[in-house]
This record gives sequence, C-alpha cells and structure tokens, in this order.
Amino acid sequence: MSKITIKTRDGACPSYVYQPAAGGPWPAVLVFMDGLGIRPAMLELGERLATYGYYVLLPDLFYRSGPYEPMDPHTVFTDPEKRKVLMEKYFAHATQANIMSDTGAFLEYLAAQPEVRSGGIGTTGYCMGGLMSLTAAGTYPERIVATASYHGGRLATDSPDSPHLLAPKIRSRVYVAGAIEDQSFPDDMKERLEAALTQAGVDHRIETYPAKHGWVFRDTPVYDAAAEERHWQSLVALLDGTLKR
Repeated sequence: MSKITIKTRDGACPSYVYQPAAGGPWPAVLVFMDGLGIRPAMLELGERLATYGYYVLLPDLFYRSGPYEPMDPHTVFTDPEKRKVLMEKYFAHATQANIMSDTGAFLEYLAAQPEVRSGGIGTTGYCMGGLMSLTAAGTYPERIVATASYHGGRLATDSPDSPHLLAPKIRSRVYVAGAIEDQSFPDDMKERLEAALTQAGVDHRIETYPAKHGWVFRDTPVYDAAAEERHWQSLVALLDGTLKR
C-alpha cells in the first residue's frame, strides 16, 4: 500500500493505492469509503481487492474536515455528541457535489498511471460511498463501466440530486446490494431504483442481503461474515465480467 495525495479543486486529498504483487498494467477500481472514514477495516478492503488483480484507489473523502483519528463504529452513531460532530464536521462537507468534483481528479490520477490499464474503470462504495458510486456512474459515464453499491443509502429519493435520476446517463453495469434492515434504503426505494434503471435500459441487478446496514466491515456492530463473503463474490464477479473481458 502506498499513501499519496491527489490535488483537487478544494485542496489535497490523502489517498491509498494498492497494486497486485506482480504483473500489470491492471484494470482500476475506485473505492468510495463508508461514513466512518479511513480506518484499518477500510484499508483492509483495499488491500484484499488488489489481490484479485486490480489497481485500487481509496481516497479519504473527509479530507476537507482535516486530519482525524479512526472513528469507533460502536459509538459514533449512538453517542449524541459524537454523532453531532460526524454530521456537522464531516458529512456536511462530503456532499455529492463536492465528491463528484473530487472524482474528476481521481479519474485523472488513474488515467495518468502507467500501472493502470487503459479503458474504463470500476467503482464500489459502501453506505455513504454506495450513494457516491452510483452517482459517479451517471456523472462520468464515459469512464466508469462497472458500478457496485453495498448498503448504500438514499439511492432513490425525492431530492433533485438523487442517483436514480441519473439512470438515463449511466452506461456501466450496475450491482446494488441492500440490507433487510435499512431505513436509508427501504423496499419502496429499491422499487423506485429498479424502475429507473430498467426504464433507462441499464444492465443492473439489485439484491437484498439477509443482513443489517453496514454488514461488510469487521469493526461494525452489525458485521456479518457470510454477507461479507457474498459481497466479495458479487463484487469480483461484476469487476471480472466487465473489466477483464
């Protein structure tokens, strides 16, 4: 793993790069982190993803808020004061508009790396990052050819920047995995997203895992080992079937 800095419109974004042990160039995957930020469990995901034969870029989407210590997934949402800080100091600046601006810089960085295979890239995102991954597919359709979202929230709302409204622009293959217990992505929202992607002719699949929101990461109180492995199987199948053809 290498830690780098990517210059964006609003500053310098610390980012983490992972590459397979040998060979290359490799297809690239941009990882949009969850709302708990960069921490060991998030970094481990980037490391494992590279072992499947991908050049992985994992940016710190909270960089606008300054340096921070790893957050405790067991208390950050349940402690009122910690939740207030998370929402006001971090989430307030990690808006879709800001992150999509950043994504342009991330894509430029990947395009300039000799270790990255030319052509389209893949994205995957978690919770907050799931929203960003799907939004990126509709914002940069000429670059993104595979899109995954795991326990992403607010994917089809009444908001004017709801990702499902970008469906007509999406050209990538899309995979969305929701949870059975997730107020941020309930059944009616899944149906709304399904309808939008179908009407737009997007090659997609939406599934519901028998797990709770946030199941992928081992440090969360809702971690589910079986669902995490299913996540890996579906993610690798999506990426291999799109980026390694």
